[in-house]
Amino acid sequence: MNDIILKVEHISKQYRLGLVGMGTLQDDLKRWWYQVRGKPNPFLKVGDLNDRSLKGNSNYVWALKDISFEVREGEVLGIIGKNGAGKSTLLKILSRVTSATSGGIKTRGRIASLLEVGTGFHSELTGRENIYLNGAILGMTKAEIQSKEAEIIAFSGCQRYIDTPVKRYSSGMTVRLAFAVAAFLEPDILVIDEVLAVGDAEFQKKAIGKMQDISRGEGRTVLFVSHNMASVKTLCSRAIVLDHGEKVFEGGTDEAVSFYLKGGDELLNYRDFGDSINNKVFQLHHIGIKNNTREIYDAIVEDEEIELKTSISFKATNPKDYHITYHLFNEMGEPMFSFSNTAEPLRHGDNVIGCYFPKSFLQSGQYFLSFFFVKDRRKAIFIEKDIMSFVVTDGKRDIGVYMGKEPGYIRPQFKWVRLDD
Repeated sequence: MNDIILKVEHISKQYRLGLVGMGTLQDDLKRWWYQVRGKPNPFLKVGDLNDRSLKGNSNYVWALKDISFEVREGEVLGIIGKNGAGKSTLLKILSRVTSATSGGIKTRGRIASLLEVGTGFHSELTGRENIYLNGAILGMTKAEIQSKEAEIIAFSGCQRYIDTPVKRYSSGMTVRLAFAVAAFLEPDILVIDEVLAVGDAEFQKKAIGKMQDISRGEGRTVLFVSHNMASVKTLCSRAIVLDHGEKVFEGGTDEAVSFYLKGGDELLNYRDFGDSINNKVFQLHHIGIKNNTREIYDAIVEDEEIELKTSISFKATNPKDYHITYHLFNEMGEPMFSFSNTAEPLRHGDNVIGCYFPKSFLQSGQYFLSFFFVKDRRKAIFIEKDIMSFVVTDGKRDIGVYMGKEPGYIRPQFKWVRLDD
């Protein structure tokens, strides 16, 4: 269609592990001749899936495998996935930093990229000289760069250091200037990796606002990679999810974020134990955690009440002597707090007990639950550590607010009163 500005067709990228030889001129000519005739690389090897945690059987891995998608003019596409999923490799291919092993890319217009801190900057040149250098690389004339120079410097906040060599800049200052150059020199497609995380809160707000102006106000296209799901939800109109170099989901932003946080099709917020936890005192059937107004397969958001549901059968005749206790840990393994069902005692037979966390109580992040079955309030007769984990993600945020995370893991609702009345 006429409004398609970027089309990625079956892109794959293979890397060789270990010490790699340079090859020969004859091999390079043979690769080129096969490429001219539209044939695959004759030196391709059978490669493993790109899972860095596993020992493979091959020295070749597929960093990307058969990736295809289209981007429309003025669209903001989010690209999300775990570390090592292939996001940065894809952006480097789109930016022509490296070439694909197979597949092709069709695009219209100029592409500007922000892939790593200082990419495209010469450390010995001043900030002002690097503005002109980057502009020339993007195909801008000197007159075009001069017309935007004042705006770039003002937006970057580096006025005082603009005639100082970039090697004396902090990483945050370098990112500020690099983003300003890429945004104000009006590329048709702006490609941004996770570099904005280097900036402070003020700059993140400015950068998010500028990207929204670029896409919505000026009708240009943005490809945005981030691990901050609040930024992705606020900025992007659509997203794709990569996993081990393969595209596993493409669709609306909310659906893509939910798919990513769930870990794919598997229900991470629910665990059925069958007969695995069954003794003479109790049998644990299942544990599920979700927002009270959502389904179990939806991502858990911070700004809605969270329900923890435990299904358990009690077999003994004295249920009041027993209770359930959970310990909550953060992703660092640090204990947050414990909580028990003492206010809602167990009954003989089947029990389904709900525990509710107030909305906006848990900050976004990953949490782990350990399960304890306790007798006489002092002796745990059964312990299952890390019985399940769940992820809380940022809820809806107003456009333009800071996209970062508040300090800590919980946000208790304290009582505040005036004492001077």
